[in-house]
Amino acid sequence: MELSLAWRLFKRELRQGQLLLIILAITLAVLSVSGLARVSERLQLAIQGQASQFIAADRLIFSPAKLAPELLARADALGLKTVSNLQFNSMVYSGDKFQLVTVRAVQAGYPLKGQIELASGPTRALPAAGEIWFETRLGGLLDQPETLELGNSEFRLGAEIRRLPDAGFNPFASAPVILMRIEDVAKTGIIQPGSRVSYLYQFVGTEAQLKAFELEVKPRLTTSQEWRDVQSGESPIAAAVKRAESFLLLASLLGIALACAAIGIAAQRYCQRHYDVVAMLKTFGASAKQIRRLFGMHLLMVTLAGLGLGLLGGYLLDLGITAFLPADIAAYAPPLLRPVLLGLGTGLISAFMFSAYPLLRLLAIPPLRVLQHNLEGVNVGMWLHLLLSLLAMALLGYLYSGSLTLTLTVVASVLLLAALLSLLGFGMIRLGHSVGMKTTNPLQLALAGLRRRARQNALQLVGFSSALVLLLTILSLRQDLLDEWQKQLPANAPNYFLVNIAPDDEQPLAAFMAEKQIATTDIYPVIRGRLSRINGEELLSREQLDAGEQGRLGIGRELNLTWREQLPPNNELLQGEFNRNAFDVSVESGVAERLGIAMGDKLTYSIDNRELVVTVSSIRNVHWETLQPNFFMIFTHEALAQFAYTSMASFRLEEAQRPVLIDLIQQFPTLSIIDVGTMVEQLRLIIAQVSLALSLVLALVVLASALVLFAQTEAGMATRQRELAVLRTFGASGWLLRSATGIEFALLGSIAGLLAVVVTEFALYLLKTQVFELNVYPHWPWWGIAPVCGGLLVALLGVWRCRALLSLSCSELLKGE
Repeated sequence: MELSLAWRLFKRELRQGQLLLIILAITLAVLSVSGLARVSERLQLAIQGQASQFIAADRLIFSPAKLAPELLARADALGLKTVSNLQFNSMVYSGDKFQLVTVRAVQAGYPLKGQIELASGPTRALPAAGEIWFETRLGGLLDQPETLELGNSEFRLGAEIRRLPDAGFNPFASAPVILMRIEDVAKTGIIQPGSRVSYLYQFVGTEAQLKAFELEVKPRLTTSQEWRDVQSGESPIAAAVKRAESFLLLASLLGIALACAAIGIAAQRYCQRHYDVVAMLKTFGASAKQIRRLFGMHLLMVTLAGLGLGLLGGYLLDLGITAFLPADIAAYAPPLLRPVLLGLGTGLISAFMFSAYPLLRLLAIPPLRVLQHNLEGVNVGMWLHLLLSLLAMALLGYLYSGSLTLTLTVVASVLLLAALLSLLGFGMIRLGHSVGMKTTNPLQLALAGLRRRARQNALQLVGFSSALVLLLTILSLRQDLLDEWQKQLPANAPNYFLVNIAPDDEQPLAAFMAEKQIATTDIYPVIRGRLSRINGEELLSREQLDAGEQGRLGIGRELNLTWREQLPPNNELLQGEFNRNAFDVSVESGVAERLGIAMGDKLTYSIDNRELVVTVSSIRNVHWETLQPNFFMIFTHEALAQFAYTSMASFRLEEAQRPVLIDLIQQFPTLSIIDVGTMVEQLRLIIAQVSLALSLVLALVVLASALVLFAQTEAGMATRQRELAVLRTFGASGWLLRSATGIEFALLGSIAGLLAVVVTEFALYLLKTQVFELNVYPHWPWWGIAPVCGGLLVALLGVWRCRALLSLSCSELLKGE
């Protein structure tokens, strides 16, 4: 019987539109998660795929010694493609000329991802046996020879290399690179026991294969061996990918929060409309158990309808968006199971957790309500409902994002919004005592309505403010990320670096560049030095500490040091003042944290077998993602004046100007030129993909915000209809009612806009400092724009929704009730 009654009630209310809003809310929640999860994962795979070309593989292991054969055998058993590489420094000779080079000896199959950029174009081929490919500048340094001697063998010079896909970005790597087959290394006789050689093992496979291999191999690596992926280190690519993925996760999480808010509002409205139905059923003898089954099955039907429509909508959303994506992005196909399971889980959890309290209140309606219409039963466990809702939102957010920081940020923002709304609601309720229906003018009538419906308005502000908070957060982060990347990669970004500039060549080089009309950036002096002590305490390597020696962890290599009179443009001062005294040093914040360096510490450096003691006067945040020279330590000129140095600079060169490079190499043979143009273009491609993702996500969040606003506006229609009937009875004109309604909604929207700015600023502070590592600054224009726009938006929506009621006469309003 209950099932039949529930089905009839479901069909009737579906035809009347009473269930449309709650089904739409559940549909949106499932659609947002299932569709957006698949789109986000597709975009993340595409971004990762593009970015992985920067290491020519999905994963790599860097090692000073050969890997154990059983580890490579395990990689083969898991189905991973593997390529082995050698890297070492050596001298090459041509006649009476010689040059230090970095040798890359690679196995057949290299590169696993990406292409080798040659002067003649991109290729996936390798040098022939007995042949060497070389960087353009090597030919200029050795007067364009036809052959080179490397160790005991002579090699033909083949193609000119513009860039290797895994060359990375290191303007301090001054030795030109040559590429050869790994089989040719043995006949050179260079590799002997004790030789300093780096082994690079590159792997490509599915995410499951790579994860399984990582779980097996990482615990067996020594401290001198590294497991790397595209997000390892502080490269421009790593920063871009991490921020992009964090944004996609955050936006999806906010979409879930909005959908949950819409479900809660719609469920409350649905239950309120059935108070009289429950009272009648109890009056006619229905038991509490029968009523629970009836509305439980009703909620289940609504949930199943929302789940079905949401999964279908998510699938269509993925198909629709994929059709507009570039082919190289659309080619990535993420697994379908996870988005579907996430969508189902979100729909079920949100539907039941956010509907539990309204349903409990509905079931607690007393039969006496048939006679006394104002009876609403008891407030069953309001605190429990709030706790369950918060826990449900946190659970959904964490299940989706896997990020505790993002989840806690959203939860903290929700708690702040709840606190502000509680204070505001309490104030409105206190002001609302003994307020009648003043009809002197529209403003008075609107203010009276606000105070009289204080509780209902406080609830409406939850929806309005939530939608505006999430919308402002997404808009701000999207713009900040795009602005940050635009600053890093402006249209005229340098694509060449000059290193090993001798002091005597600085003036002639400046004259040469001026003659060729090529603008260069600042010149950075570069001096090699090792940090040996902090406050007199000797620094040790990780290996020494692991061996049991007593001391403090240091940096196990020499650093590139520089001096500047002013803070570099891509740095931010976090503490102190920048190099005001002769023997001051400014330290990068990451190194300071890792080594425990604080303001005022004494640092001792070993430079050219001499010691230099300086005082930490400032700590800087360095934007490593910028394609510019960055330094851990920056000194004053006075501190480093006694040491020999070379310099570096960067400049932009268009394709038509490339012949200038030959003249530059010939005129300054000791100069090293590094081409980073290909990296810049690849990074721009990644950022373009991220920008597309941001726009798609923003569109979905706007849709979710609109549904929440509509759901909240719909929630108070029954009460408003009764009040309009009374006002019409007392002679209120249509103009007065329309004006008062518009002003009332505008005031609600303005208050919501103001609250939204407060909460958004708080949320952005947490997100920028804890997740995205962006500059924090107040958005002063929002304090004026958000209340105005919120007022206009909510007023238009409210008047539009109330237009039918406002056009009815007194008798029609009374009949409608």
